[in-house]
Amino acid sequence: MMNIFLEELSKAYSEYTILLIMDQAGWHKSKELNIPPNIQIEFLPPYSPELNPVERLWKWIKKEAVHNKVFATLEQLMESVINEYQKLSQEKFARLCACSYL
Repeated sequence: MMNIFLEELSKAYSEYTILLIMDQAGWHKSKELNIPPNIQIEFLPPYSPELNPVERLWKWIKKEAVHNKVFATLEQLMESVINEYQKLSQEKFARLCACSYL
């Protein structure tokens, strides 16, 4: 799946050189990963979720959508997450994911 993502990203932004910052998940570092020529990958240091901007988004979603709630079905859980995500303004999203080092 990571190869498909990289291929589609490369095609969608073929006129750009892309710097992709990733954590060190196994699928991000697979020896079978095919990195297109217009994508450069830099890895965050291991065990450093505080440096990964999306971690703050996940923390917010967990707090707003699922904290202290029990869902009878996976669909109900997904609906709760989607509803909270859709309430998220662009400004709030930018604040959650802002990093001074990027």
